[in-house]
Amino acid sequence: MEEVNTEDAPPSIGPFSQGIIDDGRLYVSGQGPIDPETGDILDGNIHEQTVRTLENVGSILEAVDSSFDDVVKTTVYVMNMDDYDMINEAYAKYFSEPYPARSAVQIGSLPVDIDVEIEAVARVSEWE
Repeated sequence: MEEVNTEDAPPSIGPFSQGIIDDGRLYVSGQGPIDPETGDILDGNIHEQTVRTLENVGSILEAVDSSFDDVVKTTVYVMNMDDYDMINEAYAKYFSEPYPARSAVQIGSLPVDIDVEIEAVARVSEWE
């Protein structure tokens, strides 16, 4: 296993990595709408929060020369399933067919006060 860490995404807030490469796959830890430069939570609607969240996922993908086209699976954690359509609207701007497999789960709370968190699994080429 190899840890992935980039300053272009928020640092981990606990004993976990931004991402791990193992056996040709990148496992991106759940990302939220947090500005990586300031550490501030984005104070916006769910569409804006989803965009910031996916930008953070994208930064981790880019750190290993991967992209959204390499993502095979995502999990979306959302505080309110009524936001599902707005999340999908933002999500569709980052992914293209064939879309990755995905789960979407409404949850009761997250470690920080955010409305959406997204984790991903992607293929990676050889990376050093």
